[in-house]
Amino acid sequence: MSASDSVKLFNGGVAALDSMPVLPYDLFADRVLREFSTAARVAAYFGVLPEEPGEGVELFAIMARERHGNFVIYRTRVGETFQSLTPNCPQLHLFEREIAEQFGVVPSGHPWLKPVRFQRSLRPGHDAWGRDPALHPVVGDMAYFQVEGEGIHEVAVGPVHAGIIEPGHFRFQCYGEKVLHLEISLGYQHRGLENLLIGGPHPGTVMQMETIAGDTTIGHMTAYSKVIEGLGGGEAPPRAQAVRAVALELERLGNHVGDIGAISGDIGFLPTASFCGRLRGDYLNMTAAVCGSRFGRGLVRPGGVYFDIDAARADRLRAALDRARKNTIGALELFLDTPSVLARLEGTGKVSRADAEDLGLVGVAARACGIARDGRFFFPNGIYRDIFDDMIIDENGCVYARTRIRQREVDVSLALVSRILDNMPAGPVRNAPQPLRPEALCLSLVEGWRGEVVHAAITDPNGRFRRYKIVDPSFHNWSGLAMALRNTQISDFPLCNKSFNLSYCGFDL
Repeated sequence: MSASDSVKLFNGGVAALDSMPVLPYDLFADRVLREFSTAARVAAYFGVLPEEPGEGVELFAIMARERHGNFVIYRTRVGETFQSLTPNCPQLHLFEREIAEQFGVVPSGHPWLKPVRFQRSLRPGHDAWGRDPALHPVVGDMAYFQVEGEGIHEVAVGPVHAGIIEPGHFRFQCYGEKVLHLEISLGYQHRGLENLLIGGPHPGTVMQMETIAGDTTIGHMTAYSKVIEGLGGGEAPPRAQAVRAVALELERLGNHVGDIGAISGDIGFLPTASFCGRLRGDYLNMTAAVCGSRFGRGLVRPGGVYFDIDAARADRLRAALDRARKNTIGALELFLDTPSVLARLEGTGKVSRADAEDLGLVGVAARACGIARDGRFFFPNGIYRDIFDDMIIDENGCVYARTRIRQREVDVSLALVSRILDNMPAGPVRNAPQPLRPEALCLSLVEGWRGEVVHAAITDPNGRFRRYKIVDPSFHNWSGLAMALRNTQISDFPLCNKSFNLSYCGFDL
């Protein structure tokens, strides 16, 4: 492989666009598939509008290489059609559908090509689905997979659900109570966020970043800040990195504890459900004690953080953490040591390691299938370079494995927060932002509580965003939920769904 075919970056790294060769598509495809065959995986794959009318859409493939701790980036340009790589690299199936929808180019040979978010193409006059480009697509208007035969029936759930929950449509193909296939259709609250970011950063950009997925405010805002810092040629001060890590681990604690409580509630195990509902609030309140917002809004900003953790605040956090630790450990152990709980969780909603690898699952969903995949370990940034060495995996791939991963990660996060608070670096908590480097690409990966959050920015000659790509972990993992339902009882769906607990808005952007 020629060194000139690609560009390699470490997490938070920057490369000039003119250092990235535009490969012929056939060579680009060969290189991406070769990376995939040698254990690299797709972190992001996206299109960019041509700079001049008549030029083809540019495609960028960002392949994560855990063994090397870096990323390799390939670039090409395509016309109105290009050969789909999904049959040989299933991780690309949603990315190629997204590119088709956003830019009106067709990946020929894609096994199941249809809309992702039912959005208008970003290229006026282009539509990959053959619709009138002047018409706004009808959300959910597409062909669904169907199973035919005696005794087969179809169950449709959503997009409107009971309770306070985001919209999404689930269509089950069943034989009796057995689920043969589940198809998940999202896009009901598509916000056009990536398009709004073009020409930025804008005054409202930071607020938009904090609401990509509201339960991952710290994860997404840290990834964005790392992009801005990389393009500006700097890094947040060590003390700010420590504050960010505390907030990120508190975000992980609150969500993991909340998820285990929700799983407890789904099977009627009320002691842990009740305890975890309260404990989740305790962890959210710890974040509020730092910055005034339970979800961490206003805390992380490019250049550092807006709120410090001084000695008095650190003492209050330690006291709150000590109170929560004992109750958390007790509630989780009670749940996972109860035989009736284990009988319900073990073996339910299993995803094989092979399917998880093919689909490119990340975060808790991947680690529960025996895949060593944690950005804090392989692509560390900030203080994680020095403090994280305790990646947790399980090989069973079922609801129990996903729950057990959360329980064990709670222990790790509790220890990490205490360790950071006891060793806070001295110094400032914010550097002044610098002008962004023009005509460059910067890549940032942060391990959020659900899995890896990936942000990639490409700047124009004026240092403004020509393209800003966001990949929430849910984008990778919704297909894993569909696989978890194969050959299970339809009554297992709520439990499987809770064990993944994916974001609709993080997917719909």
